[in-house]
Amino acid sequence: MNNNKVELDQQLSETVGKPLINGTPKITCRDVNVFYNQDSQAIFDVNVDLAKNQILAMIGPSGCGKSTLLRCLNRMNDTIDGCSITGKISLDGEDIYSNDIDPVLLRAKVGMVFQKPNPFPKSIYDNVAYGPRLHGIATNNSELDDVVEESLIKAGLWKETKDRLNKPGTGLSGGQQQRLCIARTIAVRPDVILMDEPTSALDPIATATIEELMHELKSSYTIAVVTHSMQQAARISDRCSYFHLGRLVEVNDTNIVFTNPEHELTENYITGRFG
Repeated sequence: MNNNKVELDQQLSETVGKPLINGTPKITCRDVNVFYNQDSQAIFDVNVDLAKNQILAMIGPSGCGKSTLLRCLNRMNDTIDGCSITGKISLDGEDIYSNDIDPVLLRAKVGMVFQKPNPFPKSIYDNVAYGPRLHGIATNNSELDDVVEESLIKAGLWKETKDRLNKPGTGLSGGQQQRLCIARTIAVRPDVILMDEPTSALDPIATATIEELMHELKSSYTIAVVTHSMQQAARISDRCSYFHLGRLVEVNDTNIVFTNPEHELTENYITGRFG
């Protein structure tokens, strides 16, 4: 058993593909390790870049570390007792774990959309207006109206909600609620959007709508998405990364990962022989 583990560790330590991009990345991760209570390591020495105006998909078996890494990118793991991180993660060249960085302001720049739609128990309007009010983005009601409308348009929800903005956001369908959460995220004008299995609770029609929206949003934002659906990763992403036991095994252009993976573990997962 120990020999098998050592052999597996040696395989996983050899990250292949193109974890780093040519040009200037939006986010960089260098030698990132994540520990829970110091005695359990969830992420091992991850190096990867997120390119501007591209979608990076993260795939892999449950518990492989992809969501943990995603939450590192806007310091959501700060809220977990006993969680510690080593290495360096930078946004536009600035270390996001520096003492000079306010995590609340960081999360406005690096927004997050969760697995299940989680609209506030407020009106559709107030769901979208909450962040701009909090961060002082809009200085008067007219500006706030403009931000709400613009965000709902970008989220593909304006036509469906413009005549019911004062109705509860929780009264929308599941797919509409998720688009409302995306509108709420982009209302604070982030640079990056993180999505943690954003369609896993949705039906196929709503899923297709969200995927189409992702394609539209990447012209304005850098997006990282965790997904258990390899078909979805193949459809939506520019680059795709495969994680296994807390290690980044392979990252490359999506068509290469799915048609000519460089690592046996990636190929086994994609072809269904593992995971």
